[in-house]
Amino acid sequence: MESVCAQADHPEMDPYGSHTMPLYQTSTFKFKDVEAGRRFFAHEAGGATHSYSRLGNPTVQQVERTLAAMETIDMENEGEAMLFGSGMAAITTGIMALAAGKRVLAQEALYGCTSQFLQEDAPRFNIRVTNIDPNDLISVQKALSEHDDVGLVYLESIANPTMRVCDLQAITDMAHRHGALVMVDNTFATPYHIRPLNFGVDLVAYSTTKYLNGHGTVIGGALTAEKGFFEATELPVFRKNFGGVSGPFDAWLTLMGLKTFPLRMKQHNENTRVVADYLSTHPKISRYWYPGHPSHPDAEIIDRHLVNGYGGMIAFELIGGMQAGVEMMNRVKFCTLAVSLGTVDTLIQHPASMTHSVVKPEIRQKAGITDGLVRLSVGIESPEDIIDDLEQALS
Repeated sequence: MESVCAQADHPEMDPYGSHTMPLYQTSTFKFKDVEAGRRFFAHEAGGATHSYSRLGNPTVQQVERTLAAMETIDMENEGEAMLFGSGMAAITTGIMALAAGKRVLAQEALYGCTSQFLQEDAPRFNIRVTNIDPNDLISVQKALSEHDDVGLVYLESIANPTMRVCDLQAITDMAHRHGALVMVDNTFATPYHIRPLNFGVDLVAYSTTKYLNGHGTVIGGALTAEKGFFEATELPVFRKNFGGVSGPFDAWLTLMGLKTFPLRMKQHNENTRVVADYLSTHPKISRYWYPGHPSHPDAEIIDRHLVNGYGGMIAFELIGGMQAGVEMMNRVKFCTLAVSLGTVDTLIQHPASMTHSVVKPEIRQKAGITDGLVRLSVGIESPEDIIDDLEQALS
């Protein structure tokens, strides 16, 4: 992983011999002649390499090659990746391409916008949605057996924001036996900790805005799969026609972030372990969820799924509910009150009043996103500074 990322921006070919990948900030490309253009659009050999950046851009494709290599680094099969203008563009394009006219079994606790899309928007496109608890395998099997129109099972490898971890292998096996595909949002875990394709998952989604870029300078998303999956499902056509592609500059910034990705993840892991130890015994916290703690309800699954540590995210429940959450958010000084994650600085937010306020309360509560739940994205600063701020905010 370290070597793949350190050389993420090394171009395969550049006419000027650039050491790093140039930023091809252009909307269109010149054709040598009409025949070169004809061959390009006919997908024939000897045609032009590029024509229009919505259809392909050298900087964007360099990120895609790197992400594909990261995703399949310990697999025999090659991978492929597709870069998007946002994580939601990747997620919605993937769902639309795989589940149009079918049913989606979606886990209850999801990123707020994903949940909103599935509940409010997807039905307009004849996509039927049934919520499942992926940590209850009996209920997952029951849902697959009761509905003969399931085309897709949608999961998060580490749930946002409840930090639950489901058995990807078991669910994927069940889904495939019923003829359904499996799509997993792996944003929290990243390929550093979980590589879902190893468990048979068909399609993996990322918000590259988060850890993959890591510096809070990009809005982006990606889909990854084993080589050949995209063409078989017409995903390239959906991306081309929906138009949710990444811009070259965002792709170039993502490349810069990928160069230090493994180094950053190591520090995120170390800091999060220290902060989690502090939070685990705090008198104003009734419960907390951190994949690296033995008390986590999915500890056995975590041992089989996660490698290289447990990530940079913590969720905890404040005594005092909604009011306690709002008051804590208004008191933080060192930590940044922001609705994102995976940046080098520590970000904190209160889902019930912020990211998941768009989700109907009954759905939110059923998914375990309670009024006092706080989500913490631990950065790479001094962990003592992070803890000092949390202590004064909680007091």
